Amino acid sequence: MNVPLEIDAVVLDCDGLLVETESGWTRAETAIFAEHGFSFGSAEKQLLIGGTLQAGGAAMAEHFGKPGTGPALAERLADLVWKELCAGAPALPGARDLVCRLRDRGIPLAVASNSPRRFVDAALRSTGLDGLFAAVVTVDDVDHAKPAPDLYLRACADLAAQPARSVAFEDSRTGIASALAGGLFVVSVPSVPGSTLEADALYGSLADPALQNWAAACTSPARHA
Repeated sequence: MNVPLEIDAVVLDCDGLLVETESGWTRAETAIFAEHGFSFGSAEKQLLIGGTLQAGGAAMAEHFGKPGTGPALAERLADLVWKELCAGAPALPGARDLVCRLRDRGIPLAVASNSPRRFVDAALRSTGLDGLFAAVVTVDDVDHAKPAPDLYLRACADLAAQPARSVAFEDSRTGIASALAGGLFVVSVPSVPGSTLEADALYGSLADPALQNWAAACTSPARHA
């Protein structure tokens, strides 16, 4: 399915979509699994990707067979991920070009992330993508994290955009479910190779020429009426 050209706004996930933070998250998750005597592979990654720190802690507690330890595991994960982010993370291929092309077309842009604000701010700052978005909505700003639609609905509201006329970019099942529930057109760019994600459109990278050409051709009639 072709990505719509006439749109109100574009809302993008951050981790694994705009910024290459997934390797840092994976190192942190692998360390915690090892601390509890477990290996960490693609199946374990799918248990955690796209979720909140709290959801990750709960999933690890269940996987380890240690009920009640979710909050402590989430805190440990937060500490390790923060150290990774403080070391810096690069923008993913095509991210800056896509964002700048959309901005040049006058398309309102937002970030919608399941991560805490300090994580998102640090990730965007380390790539120089900070300041390019009209709104940045994090898990700290809503009552319900992804896969609930709250983050996407809040982002669209902040941009004065209709969700049905907006496009979301996501890299995980959790994020896709959130954006679809919000009524947005969803473009999937998987951060885990080989992932099968059900979205309205699928691309291997933000650097895909077809996506870059789309960004350079978008219009927002409602903005220019």
